[in-house]
Amino acid sequence: MGDEQTGWRNRLYFGDNLDILRVHVPKESVDLIYLDPPFNSKASYNVLFKEQSGTHSTAQIHAFEDTWHWGLEAERAFHEVVTEGPKKLADLLQAMRTFLGQNDMMAYLVMMAPRLVELHRVLKPTGSIYLHCDPTASHYIKLLLDAVFGPKQYRNEVIWQRTNARSTTGRWPRIHDTIFFYSKTDKFTFKSTKVPADKRKLPHTLITGPDGLKYQTYELTAPGVTEDGESGRPWRGYDPTPLGRHWANSHAVMDGWDACGLIHWPKGGGFPRRRDEYPFDPDSRMTTVGDIWTDIDRINQAAKERLGYPTQKPEALLERIIRASSNEGDVVLDPFCGCGTTVAVAERLKRRWIGIDITYLAITLMERRLRDAFGEDLAPCVVEGDPRDVASARDLALRDRFQFEWWALSLVDARPAQDKRKGADGGVDGYIHFFDDTSGTAKTIIVQVKSGNVSAAHVRDLKGVVERERAAIGVLITLNEPTRPMLDEAVAAGFYQPEHFSGQYPRIQLLTIGELLEGKRVLYPALAPVATFQRAERKRRTAGRQERLAL
Repeated sequence: MGDEQTGWRNRLYFGDNLDILRVHVPKESVDLIYLDPPFNSKASYNVLFKEQSGTHSTAQIHAFEDTWHWGLEAERAFHEVVTEGPKKLADLLQAMRTFLGQNDMMAYLVMMAPRLVELHRVLKPTGSIYLHCDPTASHYIKLLLDAVFGPKQYRNEVIWQRTNARSTTGRWPRIHDTIFFYSKTDKFTFKSTKVPADKRKLPHTLITGPDGLKYQTYELTAPGVTEDGESGRPWRGYDPTPLGRHWANSHAVMDGWDACGLIHWPKGGGFPRRRDEYPFDPDSRMTTVGDIWTDIDRINQAAKERLGYPTQKPEALLERIIRASSNEGDVVLDPFCGCGTTVAVAERLKRRWIGIDITYLAITLMERRLRDAFGEDLAPCVVEGDPRDVASARDLALRDRFQFEWWALSLVDARPAQDKRKGADGGVDGYIHFFDDTSGTAKTIIVQVKSGNVSAAHVRDLKGVVERERAAIGVLITLNEPTRPMLDEAVAAGFYQPEHFSGQYPRIQLLTIGELLEGKRVLYPALAPVATFQRAERKRRTAGRQERLAL
């Protein structure tokens, strides 16, 4: 049944994935989960295992701050799992805390534990989960996965070689990530993958047939002696039992191969072997992908799919996982979406999907990536959890002013200037680039966001920043209504007038959240599309035309 009939709409959720999983994702509704939880891999072991005071007020993740800290949120999560979670997981976490203490590593494990419980709950009995992690913490994460999914459901530890070695001091260079593959039960979707064989590892010994063509041969027997059935009995006078082996195929199958000329009979009287059906062609040889992946490169600086997100993974990596462990129409979930590689690949491969991220900056980036890549072919999709009115916007500002700021910037397609928690912002919260001539040089709009009380002084400050940055226009986004003196100050700034065509645009523009939600926009000239976010490479779905992204 198609999505149009079922009413399914792909979803991007803005918020804490633990809350969203518990409230919005039904039990046993997901076919495949991929997650790449943020972790501070650049921190030294001394920092990760340093005892913490416990005074931090939150262990939530914010944009590009891939680290966890022990604090009140981690303490609450630990208490919840120990008192209400599965017994094996509770016992494990208590033992880990005794061993590790209260530090960033323990905070990471404690915050992951309840999320893994919820991911197990929403996974279908035939579903699978792939957890992408840093070798720094992989051995601890595997214990959590064993406690939640069960050791018998462990399938693979995949090693992804993501870069070449660079010189280091006192240790081997780290060039790989770890991906754990678990299933919920013994019945799950999995399709092996074949890729072109490495020519350096092709067979060196080939047989030359009567026609002069070369071919490769393979064993007809397998290790182990069997007494039941014909696999242990002689065939054509050859008995595998004295060799400690048995026939890997039935006598009838081997008779059929021989009739087709596909059995190689050694001249010296050795054991017969299966031969290739076609002449050996090194350019067409394929090999089955194993648990060490060296053929997928990391995203380099010049890659077309690169969007500037620090932990962005290559689409080829997600394509391999999604193709192997799901079918068209299956539901794929990524609870730590980042820039949306999982949902973008799922969309291209005609899977249904759910993406979750706690940063509105990531949600905005995903929206644009999907629009740029698929255009009108994009399957029906909605964003959940973002403010839809002034009251919910005010609530977001009270809970997290940084997320409020990023959300407000997204309303005008502005790019955040930087993460202000890492330093002063210089009076620039965001900026918009646009073109109004053919010089190829973009003009700049400075954007400031204020969630509290505002006055004419804020407008004067913005005017100063616009002049300092030599920007064309300044925009002040406010949650509260501007005062009369603010409006007068903005009018006094005059207009920006493009050099090459007519038109006047207020140099200082005041916009309230209420006005933006009603559809009002920044006024500026534009001969070319807004040059704010890097555009995703155009993709194509084989399905028919679909709805645009609904907001």
